[in-house]
Amino acid sequence: MAELRAARPGEAEALTDLVMRSKAHWGYGAGFLAACAPELRIEAGDVERRRIVVAGPGARSGGGPAAVLGLASLDGEPPLGRLGLLFVEPAAIGGGVGRLLYRDVVRRAAELGFRRLLIDADPHARGFYRAMGAVGEGPGPGPDALGALVPFEVAPAPLADWARAWTGGAAAVHVGNVAEYNAQFADASLDRGQTAAHHYACLAAFYSPRPAALVLPRPVPQGWISLLGRQLDWPAGVEVYDGLAERDPDLSDAVRARPALAARLAGTGSVTGALAGAPLVPWGLTAPFARLARRPWRPEELRYESKSAAHGLFGRILAEGGHPAITLPAQWRAPTRRAAVRLLASRTGAGESTVLKSEHGVGGSGTTVVTPERIRAAGGARAVVRALPRGPLLVEEYVRGPADPDEPRDLTYDGFVDARGRVHEVGGAVMDVADGGYRGATVGPGVVPGWAQEPLLAFGGAVGRELSAAGYRGWFDVDFVADGAGRLAPTETNLRLTGPSVAFVVAARLDELRGAGHFVRIVDRVELGARLPEAAFDDLCERLVRRCAGTGAVFLPAIPTGAFEPAPWMGALVAAAGRELLDAAERLVRAEALSVGAMFEQAGGAQPAGPEAASRAGAGSGFTSKALSGGREA
Repeated sequence: MAELRAARPGEAEALTDLVMRSKAHWGYGAGFLAACAPELRIEAGDVERRRIVVAGPGARSGGGPAAVLGLASLDGEPPLGRLGLLFVEPAAIGGGVGRLLYRDVVRRAAELGFRRLLIDADPHARGFYRAMGAVGEGPGPGPDALGALVPFEVAPAPLADWARAWTGGAAAVHVGNVAEYNAQFADASLDRGQTAAHHYACLAAFYSPRPAALVLPRPVPQGWISLLGRQLDWPAGVEVYDGLAERDPDLSDAVRARPALAARLAGTGSVTGALAGAPLVPWGLTAPFARLARRPWRPEELRYESKSAAHGLFGRILAEGGHPAITLPAQWRAPTRRAAVRLLASRTGAGESTVLKSEHGVGGSGTTVVTPERIRAAGGARAVVRALPRGPLLVEEYVRGPADPDEPRDLTYDGFVDARGRVHEVGGAVMDVADGGYRGATVGPGVVPGWAQEPLLAFGGAVGRELSAAGYRGWFDVDFVADGAGRLAPTETNLRLTGPSVAFVVAARLDELRGAGHFVRIVDRVELGARLPEAAFDDLCERLVRRCAGTGAVFLPAIPTGAFEPAPWMGALVAAAGRELLDAAERLVRAEALSVGAMFEQAGGAQPAGPEAASRAGAGSGFTSKALSGGREA
């Protein structure tokens, strides 16, 4: 693995030679190179003035100054600077050295207060800078403009304040206890086997910007881990413990059943390295997780996970005033099914649509939108209610959305309460919801309509303060529906991580790596044309990474394990510097996923079940891990 260090004045001549070899790699003639030489020459005094950093073999490789693989300079003074030089030894091109140097320049620029970096790129490097996230590319040189430079720029940004506060700036242990969290509510609308929840646990890869370890119930592909490490610049040594609770929702107890693993993750005993002092970040708080993390368990912290309790909380906040753009839909608790039928029939008779909800549920489970037309088609309110899962029902006023179908209807606020009870605002997102079911979310600059931004943030912050006062500590969100009249209607709180929270975390990490302004979309389900073996799925993901990078977008497979189901699918994250490019990236991913699956199916390839538990951590006695080795390498 290449390592970075400051260049030395005595290396100036050798570095100049490297620059010229790298420039010559693209086939330029001797005359052109001679004309470039004065501008590309590095003097001894330039090394410090231009903040030149070099990449070389790691210490274990024994490489000295002569073994430099590449160099980069950070020119100018804040706030406007220039990536003046970025050259890689020809033999090392394509090996990840350029990416390592580029990301280092962006990081150093952010730390020094640069807010804009200009780049004049060799036309042969146009694809590289586009893939790295640089923007502003012009039409490019004409056919007679030999070696004419192509302009790019990047907006360096430090890691967002909220992201630093979330884990105290430290790498964290991510515990994918989604099924465990859901199971504690024993809601009839939730799948008892928690199949979907075990898939969704793969989002543990994105619980914070810098994981130290991932703890997962199901086996995951090794190629998936390596790809994420490269795309998100994870440090070498991220530990992965998977296959720990494939058929059991209690992931935390499965970890505790392996005392050595539990001690390592919880930081007890003689733990060294990245896990020493690393905080444990779960999907949500549970009694088993509290035992694993050795923290007090206070079930009352989660009382506002109940939809009726959250509705009452919203009402109390609104009664205090100060939120004129927030409206609260009426809600009635139906103690019996007969009462629910009467309420529904009464509202249908008045021509009103209704939302039927269970007390808990995730992703829209247990939530049904019922129109008068649907009641008549079903044969009456009794038939509709009879088809719903057993358990208490909430009957809620339906909020009609904006008349313009392009206006966002489903919005959410994300924030968290830290250990000291302080509320941190993360931001607002637009959710993709169809027929009451959550399908994904988009975050980024301006995705929340201007009229909704201030009331959404103000009310979300007010809910956070109430949660803090009630003793809750951790991530939360507040979901809203836009009513089409310039108001927002809060519908529920989620006292856990969410799909939108993952998008926020990825946006913060990409802003840090590639420059500010990323839009990120999480798509819960991308259909695959056929059930792929693990190697073919890895190949698909690598191809999608390359194709998206070619447009300046980023692709991350968010949920790989669905690819090995009989009806195969995957979850995906796409990111880009603009909304049109984001939409195009999603279309590309969906089309490629279907087409490559169909091609594989036509070829008659074998369709095994995917990652085998026997080779994964926790499948046998004791525990092992898949540690990410060389996560920074291409």
